[in-house]
Amino acid sequence: MKGILVAVSPEGIIGKDNTIPWHYSADLKRFKRLTVGKTVIMGRKTWESLPIKPLPDRRNIVITRSNLDNVDCFRSISEALDTCEGEIWFIGGAGIYKEALDVADIIDVTLVPDNVSGEGCVSFPELGNEWEAGETETLKDDERLKHKIYTRRV
Repeated sequence: MKGILVAVSPEGIIGKDNTIPWHYSADLKRFKRLTVGKTVIMGRKTWESLPIKPLPDRRNIVITRSNLDNVDCFRSISEALDTCEGEIWFIGGAGIYKEALDVADIIDVTLVPDNVSGEGCVSFPELGNEWEAGETETLKDDERLKHKIYTRRV
């Protein structure tokens, strides 16, 4: 399984000024629960924004032209995928998400209520007809957050 894991604002914003512009403990705990023991693939800016590097108990992969310390680096998603086994989560940013739309099986979206706008905002890419939206559900651990899974149409 290859999935995209993302939280978005009502405007489709996923980040601002290379940070996540909200903080929900339930979302962070859910992220950890889904990714521990799995492979996470991210871009360099997402890697740089992590408070703890590498994310513990996960195989961390960064897509970059640079060589970074303490993490597996690859120049492309396809090169990285050739080395992966088991579940894989693409965790950002926008460029990685856009490329991952071609290879992912699911998109797991947390819908946050925060309105975000202004300079430095980054949006999640537009989804094409190949994606089918599941039901929107309220997260048990935090009723402010909604959750939706998109699956690739066969």
